[in-house]
Amino acid sequence: MMSHPSKRNPASSSRGLLGNYRYLCKKTKLIRSMEHSRARKKPQDMRMVSNRKTKLSSFPSEALDANTPMKKAKLADPDLQCQSTISSASEPDHHSVVTALRDSWEVDSGFSESSPPASGRSSPCLASGSASVVALDCEMVGTGPGGRCNELARCSIVDYQGNILYDKYVRPCQPVTNFRTPWSGIRRHHLHNATPFAQAREEILAILEGKVVVGHSVYNDFEVLNMDHPGHMVRDTSSTRLLSRLAGLPRGRCSSLKLLANKLLNRRIQAGRRGHCSVEDAQAALDLYKLVEGEWEEEMERRMRDDDEAAPQEPAFLSSDHYMQDEFWPDEVLTDGL
Repeated sequence: MMSHPSKRNPASSSRGLLGNYRYLCKKTKLIRSMEHSRARKKPQDMRMVSNRKTKLSSFPSEALDANTPMKKAKLADPDLQCQSTISSASEPDHHSVVTALRDSWEVDSGFSESSPPASGRSSPCLASGSASVVALDCEMVGTGPGGRCNELARCSIVDYQGNILYDKYVRPCQPVTNFRTPWSGIRRHHLHNATPFAQAREEILAILEGKVVVGHSVYNDFEVLNMDHPGHMVRDTSSTRLLSRLAGLPRGRCSSLKLLANKLLNRRIQAGRRGHCSVEDAQAALDLYKLVEGEWEEEMERRMRDDDEAAPQEPAFLSSDHYMQDEFWPDEVLTDGL
């Protein structure tokens, strides 16, 4: 007996198809929602990446702008210059660093408008001992027969910046027989209430003590002041070859202060009928010295070093003279001598 195939229930099959349809709809909705979320998330990621790139690109300039004032402050303080050098090695923009350095440093070449008005220029050399440098100039009158004897009538001293430290008229010890006004600028009325020579000399020596003295033919000034000054602390602008060579003058020529000031400083001094001014001459000699200060000081140091090496050594027996004193002799010898 043959068996007939079983017939499916239409209701159960429709329920299966409906379930599959619902499953597929849910799956489709899930896929679409995921794609939609991905599409919405992608622009946000792009914006975040672009923001990061913008921040990274702007960071060096912001860091440089923030560090520039600090760099200037460090360079203004010599104790922090080493730290500024280390920090500059990590700076990203070399050109900006150079610009900051150029802005923070003002180099005075000796010809700038910021130089002290008294002397007209500052030294290109950074002289650590500038406080110990002064410039001296004296004006003389004639005494004795024919006015042949030189005596002090005015003395001026200026400091390294050209400021006046001392400027007084001095009454000579002897009656004046020749005022030499065309050269000295001294007239009779200048000496009426002038400082006595002895008092002026003490004041001048007190200022010059321990100082490097600059002057033109300054040994004539020392002579009229009746004073001696250590040779290694004298800078005579009339005898140095450095200034003559700089001015293009022949070797061995002793040039006047007026000529050197005109050629090297572009300055007219000792002009007119009023005679010389000792303050003006002292400032001119000081400015001439500053032109060759570095080379001149190196030359003086080298000369002093050579003199020390060439100095004869003291014999050994001279250093044992103190052993001849009584305290080093035996008591028996001292007793026998008595």
